[in-house]
Amino acid sequence: MRFLNTIKIALRALRRSALRSVLTALGIIIGIAAVIAVVSIGNGAKSQVEGQIASLGQNIITVFPGNFTSGGVRGGWGTASSLTVEDTIAIRNEINGIAAISPEMRDRSQIMANGLNWNTQILGEDVSYLDIRTWPMTDGEMFSEADVVAGAKVAVVGSTVVKQLFADSDPIGQMIRVRNIPFKVVGVLGSKGFNFFGQDQDDVMIIPYTSHLRRLARRPNLNNIVIQAQSPDVIEQVQRDVTDLLQQRRQGREPDFTVRSQQELAEAATATARTMTFLLTVIAIISLIVGGIGIMNIMLVSVTERTREIGIRLAVGAHGRDVLMQFLIEAIILSLMGGGLGVLAGIGASQIISNLNGWPVLLSTLWIFIALGVSTVIGIAFGFFPAWKAAQLDPIDALRYE
Repeated sequence: MRFLNTIKIALRALRRSALRSVLTALGIIIGIAAVIAVVSIGNGAKSQVEGQIASLGQNIITVFPGNFTSGGVRGGWGTASSLTVEDTIAIRNEINGIAAISPEMRDRSQIMANGLNWNTQILGEDVSYLDIRTWPMTDGEMFSEADVVAGAKVAVVGSTVVKQLFADSDPIGQMIRVRNIPFKVVGVLGSKGFNFFGQDQDDVMIIPYTSHLRRLARRPNLNNIVIQAQSPDVIEQVQRDVTDLLQQRRQGREPDFTVRSQQELAEAATATARTMTFLLTVIAIISLIVGGIGIMNIMLVSVTERTREIGIRLAVGAHGRDVLMQFLIEAIILSLMGGGLGVLAGIGASQIISNLNGWPVLLSTLWIFIALGVSTVIGIAFGFFPAWKAAQLDPIDALRYE
């Protein structure tokens, strides 16, 4: 009962100076709002990147061409072109823990069909590519292993290509010409949207990698090798084994390849976002500290203004701990009020930013409780000294105070 009375007294004291109470809590409101908004936007961005990474497939390892040195000529990452189909076969046959593997050729070219033309990405892949990418078909079927062996002129196309070239007709069975070479459309891919690089994944035409090597690129080297590990647990081991095998095949020459896992690509994609989130969170914490100092300052002023009231309470039998509890509760209520309003402001701000910029937002219930907990801690930490000072007042001196 005494505790409830103390809360009522604290609320009555705060109501007497309502505007000052709100202004005092403003620092907490701004700090908590900033934390909630930053975390919500950061979580949304992280979730979006993770979704886009997942759209590339599960447990993916990619072998990229590296740098090269030849005589006095040197080139950076991606300039070497020494990955071969034989490398792919060796990896498939000698490395354990691999679920699927596809040699990959990449190119952009103008394609034509139905009197229309479109510039798109042309991929040369193996039949397992769609399984690696977990990419469903909406019509037709993937080309076969026999098509790969024969270097057949067949293709599956993305939904963007269908819209641009076959908007009013069924693309299955129709011909697309690439550099005056006809390819028969045998399948249409399901829509995947944009990836984390900002590329339209549906703007693509996939043909057998053998057809790409023989008919379009006319060279023996691959752009990439895409590998799917059997489970997340073996990704690191497969990555090490692939690196060792390729290095052995180069007989001690300087590595001209780079092996990267899906996790490493995701970390690289989110590194900047994490840095910005960290910096903004630090700024928000500084705002919370400033808000806490504001609470301490106003509570010290309140103690000075209510010195006679404190003296009367002590004179009629109140204990020092009762006075300490009263002022401490006032500080905690101020902080919690700021925390609650800050949470609402943060949710509102994150939604407004999301609507204005099209950024994803993912609200974290955990961070709401953390914010309210931080508010309580700030109230206790910055309200204790003024409350302790009030409790230490001498009743006689307090009653004499003008």
